[in-house]
Amino acid sequence: MELIIKNLDKQYGNGVHALHDVSLTINKGMFGLLGPNGAGKSSLMRTLATLQDADTGSVTLGDIDVLADKASVRKVLGYLPQEFGVYPRTSAVDLLDHLALLKGFESGADRKQMIEQLLVKVNLWEHRKKAVASYSGGMRQRFGIAQCLIGDPKLVIVDEPTAGLDPGERNRFYNILSEIGENIIVILSTHIVQDVRELCTQMAIMNHGRVLFSGKTDDALLEVRDKVWEKKVGKAELADYQQQYKVISNKLVGGQPLIHVFSEAAPGNGFDRAEENLEDVFFAKLNQLV
Repeated sequence: MELIIKNLDKQYGNGVHALHDVSLTINKGMFGLLGPNGAGKSSLMRTLATLQDADTGSVTLGDIDVLADKASVRKVLGYLPQEFGVYPRTSAVDLLDHLALLKGFESGADRKQMIEQLLVKVNLWEHRKKAVASYSGGMRQRFGIAQCLIGDPKLVIVDEPTAGLDPGERNRFYNILSEIGENIIVILSTHIVQDVRELCTQMAIMNHGRVLFSGKTDDALLEVRDKVWEKKVGKAELADYQQQYKVISNKLVGGQPLIHVFSEAAPGNGFDRAEENLEDVFFAKLNQLV
């Protein structure tokens, strides 16, 4: 099954043009949608999740017209928004039972079996009787994945899922996403480059509502291979280097700026070739260097 997005456009009433002629083809597996805040990622996710309409364009999931047949989409969709509310005193098992009932699972025995399997999958079975509102951030995100998987969806969308999670919870979340992404389409919308590199074989980079890159993660790295150079510079020198070179990024290492620059040939002046990474691609695309 493929998700095919063609020429999608969306402008809000306040004049914000959130999506500009967005076209993507997304196959089974983990797909990373990478971009800074305000890039249009959430607008695209909300459109795919049938929560808002597009102005123009088309979206198909297999033989389903996503924009026209929202009821059919919702039957095969799992969605984890950036923030989601819960009933304050409702336990995980009761809330999943309620959500499963809303999704059309009328058999109590079937719901009970499915809910047990889901809570075991996300490692929350021991906490099934606790109120979801009392969960830690990581536990709530894992509960969010459980509710995504009700009904064996064909498309799962997760929006900024690891923001605020500690490293242990991030790793647990990665493992769950990787497992479910083996058989269905999983779209991971994030501004965290590491999330995409560790999880996804396909990706797109967005900014200001436009797609700057779409393809395999390894192909993205090819665009900057042997063209990234690094050097430690003094803080007072940073502005001069930014004027002289195509600076991709700078970060403090041991209290001293380490800059990455884009150059087809060795720039000299003490620069060493850097091992390219997805963060270099991301910032080079945002700064229109490649």
